[in-house]
Amino acid sequence: MVVFSVFLLFSQAVRTSPEDTLKNNIDVIVIGAVYVLVVVFGVLVCIKRRIATFRRLQRIHKGSATRGVGEAPKQVMDFITQEYARSALIAYESVPKNVVQEGWGRPNSIYGNVHFRRALLDTIPDLDTLARSIIPHQPALRAHERMLSHFRFIAPLLPRDSDGLSPLHYYDSAIQLARFAEREMTEKEYEVAMGAVRAMKDVLEALDMEARLGSTLELNGSLPIASAAPSLS
Repeated sequence: MVVFSVFLLFSQAVRTSPEDTLKNNIDVIVIGAVYVLVVVFGVLVCIKRRIATFRRLQRIHKGSATRGVGEAPKQVMDFITQEYARSALIAYESVPKNVVQEGWGRPNSIYGNVHFRRALLDTIPDLDTLARSIIPHQPALRAHERMLSHFRFIAPLLPRDSDGLSPLHYYDSAIQLARFAEREMTEKEYEVAMGAVRAMKDVLEALDMEARLGSTLELNGSLPIASAAPSLS
């Protein structure tokens, strides 16, 4: 804006001059000198404010220090205490209470602060590790692979309900919902999915324990039996 105003004033001075030129035009010189003084004065004011601000900041104590009761008037300390208590009360009352966010567990419940989608997807590596202890040649886990396909080798080991569905079927449906559904999982869906996870873990852990016990018995049976000690009689 300043440059534009200078240009307009210069053009006005040229148009009103007898010679219609910038050469030997006293008005142009006066206008230029005034704007130079304005710029210089503005720079000086900015420098002065900068120095004043710097000096004020230098006087501020940089280290934090706890103020005791005797270091300030009682009225000031009481005011600070009241304001602090009021701020703390406002912050506490502002915290949402009994608010259920979609896809999260209800506050003050067993699923509090649990994100259903993330918690369910985190069970995949655990089940894969457990299944690999039963079947060492379990295929490698691939991204976005169906659980029915990945755990196909343990499917015959799982029980089935009256509808002919195993926990793996319910788990596969829940994983697909958690992966690709636009909406968040409900608490009921999460409970069904985690029930399927627990059922699968129970079967796999029982098989793993049975395999370990069988290996131990086989190892003990293969050890040589010490001959009886000769009689001293």
